[in-house]
Amino acid sequence: MTEGAYLYIVLCADGRLYVGTTRTSLELRVAQHNDGTFGGYTLTRRPVKLLYSQWFERITDAIESERRLKKWSRAKKEALIRGDLDALQALSARRAAFGGKTFARKETPRR
Repeated sequence: MTEGAYLYIVLCADGRLYVGTTRTSLELRVAQHNDGTFGGYTLTRRPVKLLYSQWFERITDAIESERRLKKWSRAKKEALIRGDLDALQALSARRAAFGGKTFARKETPRR
């Protein structure tokens, strides 16, 4: 574990998912989140529980994947965590059908 890094997803106490990367051990990073020494997003959402991790040989690849996953929907992240590749592909195809954009439903004013 010299040049690479882990990509990880933790479940926060409030039910939200946090995506991060670390060059240290996963056990140490989760402990840092839980004891509050890491700070940031998870500081007020403790305790956290590790749900997913992936090792990358290059830290730049881990960071690139982190940035990509942070833009994913919760459903897509949950499919990755479950290892459900069929659901992951279906969720990706739905978004691609709209040119990679999600649209909010437009409310029409009542007269």
